[in-house]
Parts: sequence; structure tokens; C-alpha cells
Amino acid sequence: MSVIEWSIDEKIAIITMNTSENRMNLDFTNGMLSTFDEIEKDESASAVVITSSDQKNWSQGIDLDWMVARMGEGDLDTVKKFIYGLNDVYKKILQFPMPVIAAINGHAAAGGAILACVCDFRFMRADRGYFLFPEINIEIPFFPGMLAFTKRAFPYHKFEEAMLTGNRYTAKELEDCNVIRKACESREAVLTEAIAFAKTFNKKRGIFGEMKKRMNREIIDIIDNVDPIYIEQGKMTAT
Repeated sequence: MSVIEWSIDEKIAIITMNTSENRMNLDFTNGMLSTFDEIEKDESASAVVITSSDQKNWSQGIDLDWMVARMGEGDLDTVKKFIYGLNDVYKKILQFPMPVIAAINGHAAAGGAILACVCDFRFMRADRGYFLFPEINIEIPFFPGMLAFTKRAFPYHKFEEAMLTGNRYTAKELEDCNVIRKACESREAVLTEAIAFAKTFNKKRGIFGEMKKRMNREIIDIIDNVDPIYIEQGKMTAT
């Protein structure tokens, strides 16, 4: 089983993250980038839904054990390659010429919550799972690009609260402040609702992609020109 797999359901490309916590490392970023490239080449696809095969987690974010091990070995080049690759995933989604919808069917924490925020729309299960940014507690600050697109997904007062408290949120709480479109009753219902919503889109890729590029131009600029200042200095933590 591949780390990332995808299939087509009546013109909807369904990306499935396939590990127990869907931790992000080089295999994850490479898999995501190649998958989006394959979907873009498939002319039948009109929208993308990202889900997880795990019963408990959508994504728990960056594979910190893997990254800390690389840093302990002094292999900063691999760490930088991963961070730049993760930014490439974000840029790919921000400019992808069709809607990208997160079907959050389990916990979305740290980098997993960030990945959900870079998507165009979000659905989440209401019966189980939390959404949170614990970075304030583990002393790993967001890169400026992450902050820029997360502010797009959250109303500002809720964004500030989420960033500075590390609080956990349920699907209903996120639905109430419009971070997600719908709190769905079960794990299965999340994917059903996300696919049904995806099927309402029948837009031409040219105009859809151009609209997303123009909408997100400032964010892309931050990722390209501000994030590297921190990445090259090795500022992965607050210390």
C-alpha cells in the first residue's frame, strides 16, 4: 500500500492518505506532489477530495521523530528539502485548477490541521475527532506562509484564539464559525458529503485555476520569498 493513493469516483479524484497517523515526511510530500500531478493530467477529474484510510486520524502532521532524527544526524539538507517540499504541496493546492476539499474523518492536528486549512473547503466528522494547532505548546512556530493561508480559513478572532491557546475544537465548534462547511454525523458521512459537494462543481479548469492564483497571489509570494528566510536559518523551533 502506498503512502498516498488516489482513485476516481464519477469525475471526483479521491486522495487517500494511508498510514496510521499520516505523518508528513519526504515520502508523504513526494507522494502528494506526484498524486496531484497525475490528477491534473486526468482530463476527467473535476474536483479533489482528500480523506484518510485510518479509523482514528486524518493527519497528525509532521513526522517529528523522523525530522528530529535527521537534525540529530546533522542532515539539515534533508530537513530543508522536506520543508520546501511541504511548501510545494501547499502551493500546488492553492493554485490547483479545481476545488480541493478536505474530508476530515478523524483527528487533524498540527500539520494535519494546516493541510486542511490550505484546502478550498472542509467537512469534518462530528461524532469523533478534534482539530487543533498544538504548536504553541511544543514550541514550533508556524512559517509565515502557513499563517497566511490559515488566516484565510479561520475568522481572525478564532484564528488568534486557536494559534495562541492550542485549544482543541470539535466539528460543531468549527461549523459554528464557518471553518468547515458541515459537521457530519459519522466517518462515512464525511466522505459522502464531501463527494456530493465536489460534484456540484463543473467549472472550466482555466478560469478556476486563474481565479485561485489571483486570490492566493499574496500567500504564494510569502511562501516563495519570506519562508526561505526562516528555513535557511534553520529556525524550525522557538529555541
